[in-house]
Amino acid sequence: MTDHNKPSSTSNGGDDSLSWVEEREKTLLAPWAMRSCDSAGRKYPQEEHSYRGPYQRDRDRILHSSAYRRLSGKMQVFTGEMGDYHRTRLTHTQEVATIARTIGRVLGLNEDLIEALALMHDIGHPPYGHAGEDALHECIADEGGFSHNQFALTIAEEIEIRYQEFPGLNLTYEVLAGQQKRIDKTKTDGPRPLLEVQLVDAADSTTYDAHDTDDAVKLKLVTIEEMSSVQLIRDALKRVRDKYTNLNDDLTRKAIVHQLVERQVTSLISHCAGQLQDRAFASATEAMNSDFLIEHPTELAEQKRELEAFLYRNVYRHPDLIAIRQRAQQRLKEMFAKYCERPELFPEKYQQRSEKTGVRRMAVEYIAGMTDHFCEQTYSRICQ
Repeated sequence: MTDHNKPSSTSNGGDDSLSWVEEREKTLLAPWAMRSCDSAGRKYPQEEHSYRGPYQRDRDRILHSSAYRRLSGKMQVFTGEMGDYHRTRLTHTQEVATIARTIGRVLGLNEDLIEALALMHDIGHPPYGHAGEDALHECIADEGGFSHNQFALTIAEEIEIRYQEFPGLNLTYEVLAGQQKRIDKTKTDGPRPLLEVQLVDAADSTTYDAHDTDDAVKLKLVTIEEMSSVQLIRDALKRVRDKYTNLNDDLTRKAIVHQLVERQVTSLISHCAGQLQDRAFASATEAMNSDFLIEHPTELAEQKRELEAFLYRNVYRHPDLIAIRQRAQQRLKEMFAKYCERPELFPEKYQQRSEKTGVRRMAVEYIAGMTDHFCEQTYSRICQ
């Protein structure tokens, strides 16, 4: 990737402010990693920072955004009605980031880019998880629908206003392109995503397979014995029992979750590290243009699919969750109708944006930005 937008001005008395970053990456990163010096830059050119590389700045901009903070109040799978043990979108995101960085370090990839991609990947999620996304999609299905992946880009490029000079967060093209690849997953033409982008997707899958298992057993939606019908859980339980004796149910569950993460991470590293060494890609671009993928070996990939099918049937479609899901979706649809009927209910800045997007799209965007709790408060205020 060539940089068409990197400013010619430098900091630190004329010295190249990225020189130390480039030297550090040259030492630590594998040839197939994405390097800061090869970044295509930003839509709105900015002088490089004196001691933070471009992907570190992206990470920090996402971390300090309002959308990122609101993830703490958005459900992952389970709602606050079921207690406060379970994951939120924020804790899920943090788990994805740490797992992705662990793997990325072993594979010689760019950890700063990985972390920025991981922190961004779910900022577009609406309240009530995928149930909320489905409801909002239905509301404007005739206008292209709603996608949390697309909305994350809209937030980063338009909605989050933190700087006077430009709209959005002005992230690097690599981070924006990585998020775009999440939207275009079904497209098979053209180069593959950067290895860092592929890795975050793999870490996302690793994370939710483990923590949804943890939360489901903790919340007593399923038992360990029921989950033992799945090979991946059965293998994990055997390793736990071979290693420990007389564990209570709580410690057994935690040990199983640890085994799930450990096995998936170790498998991914073992499967990919040797291939990368053998292929010896000379650059990130060469890796993108190859047929190589960061993925699990076939046997474990099949076992993951079996676990995910079990979770879908027995957890995500659990009667208790279905009831919550249906109630939440009905509320979102009522709120959408109310905002379309009375756009003056939008805060002033959103009324201004509605002139660009249209009232219906603005209603969906405004609702999508809400936390679960604020959504409930707003519903009570405008719909009851």
